[in-house]
Amino acid sequence: MSRWLTEAVPRGRVAAFRTLIYLFVAADLVIFTPWVRTRASVPGELYQPLLIGRLLPLPTPTPTLVAVIFWALLLLALLAATGRAPRLLGWAVCALYLEWMVVAMSYGKVDHDRFALLVALVVLPTAGRARHGDTTRTEAGGWALRVTQIAVICTYFLAAFAKLRFGGPDWLTGSVLARAIIRRGTDLADLIAQVPHLLIVAQFGIVAFELLSPVVFLLPARWRLAMVGFFYSFHAVTIATITISFAPHLAAMTSFLPLERVRPLVWARRLVGRRDAPASATTDAVAPSPAGVDPVPPGHGPVGAGAERALDDQAPVVGRPVGP
Repeated sequence: MSRWLTEAVPRGRVAAFRTLIYLFVAADLVIFTPWVRTRASVPGELYQPLLIGRLLPLPTPTPTLVAVIFWALLLLALLAATGRAPRLLGWAVCALYLEWMVVAMSYGKVDHDRFALLVALVVLPTAGRARHGDTTRTEAGGWALRVTQIAVICTYFLAAFAKLRFGGPDWLTGSVLARAIIRRGTDLADLIAQVPHLLIVAQFGIVAFELLSPVVFLLPARWRLAMVGFFYSFHAVTIATITISFAPHLAAMTSFLPLERVRPLVWARRLVGRRDAPASATTDAVAPSPAGVDPVPPGHGPVGAGAERALDDQAPVVGRPVGP
């Protein structure tokens, strides 16, 4: 079991995952959860902190507190994405984002799609230093990725457990998806809803998929990637039908992928190099010469000029003046 938990992975994979997660945190602040800043204008008596907020305890949000968290977290997340000071910056981002989530989720609604992302932020500082493209393997980095993967699968499995615990069999045979389509469905969802019994079949399929999600750990590498691809396709359909993105969960799920193969900076340098190659080839071509004069092969011109300078620089023969 311990060997499975600490299965070594390339350091380049850890570096790529770290960069992706911290960039997502920065994007989350300005794209997905900018509404958290409006919590500062809500009366303090409406703030009902989560259990962790009561145990620590954390202060009631104020405009100053929320603004400080926002700008500090945005700056530190961008710095952490560079891979520098992984422990110091990693723990700082983890603490600030946890507080950001406590502020977000302490007013009556808790989103379960951020569980795996929070776990990733907790374990990434323990992975140590890692550079992009490094093929050496690390057990500490493997442990960080494995724990994140477990959190991803727990999100699915426990979601099915909650459906059956609180909804019972009625969740499977009821109108859960129909209500979701009425509230926030797209044109594609309206077409699907017209197919008799399809939504009921889809509800059975969702629960079955979530309960069977731990099977991903038992599959060979190729089939594991195929199943993770199915996970992503499931969320693509969810976005296209009822506009629920699960973006934090999708970011954490990249822990299953061989991210060390994704090298955008290297690809960009190669692309620039290919564009520069024709220009350099043109400069090496034979320069045009006047009519009646043989062209000088590349490289011969500078040598001749150098030879003339060498002759001119020689000391004069004794008894002869310098110059012509």
